[in-house]
Amino acid sequence: MASDTDWEPVIGLEVHAHLKTETKMFCRCKLEYGAPENTRTCPVCLAHPGALPVANGKAIELTIIVGLALGCEISHHAIFARKNYFYPDLPKGYQISQYEAPLCGPGEFVVPTADGDEVVGIVRAHLEEDAAKTVHAGGLTGRSVGASSSLVDFNRGGTPLLEIVTAPDLRSADEADRFLRLLRQTIVELGASDAEMEKGTLRADVNVSVRKRGEPGYRPRWELKNMNSFTFIRRGIDAAIREQIAAYEGGEQPEQSTYDYDPDTDRLTVHRSKEEADDYRYFPEPDLVPVEPPPELVERLRGGIGELPAARIRRLQQELDFDLAHALVTTERDALYRGLFADGVEPRVAANWVMNDFAATGDDPAAVNVSEMAVVLKTPNLTRDALAAATAASASGSFTAADYTAQTAVSDASELGPVIDAVLAANPQQVETYRGGKEGVLGFLVGQVMKETQGKADAKVVNALLREKLAG
Repeated sequence: MASDTDWEPVIGLEVHAHLKTETKMFCRCKLEYGAPENTRTCPVCLAHPGALPVANGKAIELTIIVGLALGCEISHHAIFARKNYFYPDLPKGYQISQYEAPLCGPGEFVVPTADGDEVVGIVRAHLEEDAAKTVHAGGLTGRSVGASSSLVDFNRGGTPLLEIVTAPDLRSADEADRFLRLLRQTIVELGASDAEMEKGTLRADVNVSVRKRGEPGYRPRWELKNMNSFTFIRRGIDAAIREQIAAYEGGEQPEQSTYDYDPDTDRLTVHRSKEEADDYRYFPEPDLVPVEPPPELVERLRGGIGELPAARIRRLQQELDFDLAHALVTTERDALYRGLFADGVEPRVAANWVMNDFAATGDDPAAVNVSEMAVVLKTPNLTRDALAAATAASASGSFTAADYTAQTAVSDASELGPVIDAVLAANPQQVETYRGGKEGVLGFLVGQVMKETQGKADAKVVNALLREKLAG
């Protein structure tokens, strides 16, 4: 049997993001997440006879902005097209999309990694309308399988939807995850979308196939539909790779199909055969004129794009390491880090506090009183309890450093010596264990000293003094 290393995964993504507009793509219905079902509808988005669409200009501008950030060519003549298929959440029996003449043509997206840049080709970024939302009732999982009935909420139908289609340039679940996280952050910072997977404003269809390493061309792919979790996308990719390799090595020939991924069982179930473009019978939308963005509009939008997340990762990497820089940017916490650094906090101290202590609070980084927190982080010998309390309060409006900076740790060896001697005398078994070569017990002894000093001892000094005494 061949090993998994004989196979090369081939992964492409179709990323869908709801654009941040006040109204729908082709009508003036207000967009409101969580609004009562079927209360944001009109004859246009419900496909009543004679109702005509009018394109949303703001959605067109946001699509151009994202396209520019992806290095795409902006079309001088983009055409809306009808994508024909039947589904209960598609009242017209077709979706208004773009196909042969999308608004944003070929481009590439650079993803920084610790080993250099990965370049992912962008086939196109096009504008379309989202379908309505089908709610499956009566089952345990909220999915169609096992449901006793299904209802349709048309509030979402007609929402402006940006679809970004990549080339099949990704080779692992890790690469796909890095790409998606950075793409999401880029879209959010451009103001194009909230891109919140838990709310369904960002989701991805994942195309996965495998081939022998060095083999030209591509084998049949599986499409994992409507994935709305970074974790589930990773796991779904790994499951597809695993199952396809097992099929080929078992003498089977996987067919090109659409699959649902069940995170509870970590298995894929076939949904339907995979459609191709011909199945959708695309043709130009006769009720909409072509989109021809003026060059001056494109240049104005280009001029409004600031430093993108990928560039910030590379810049922060010069002060930190890649992993910290990447985590700060893709979790939207680098502005907090930069504020602390500007106020004199050591780079690694600031980054570690932001990504560990502060991240655990779940608070909004923008709410932190940066100047006051910088004073806390620059205070020598601050107790762990004081730092924890300051961190918990750092995003509150009444937070001041003076409430915590007086709580400094005891680092005087002459003051700590008697406490350490007493702890060693009270724990002879642990002392013997340590001297027998099991240094892991040192943490227990440090904890005992911290307990005796009510958390006021400097843990680093305690650690050093214990090692010194135990070596004697």
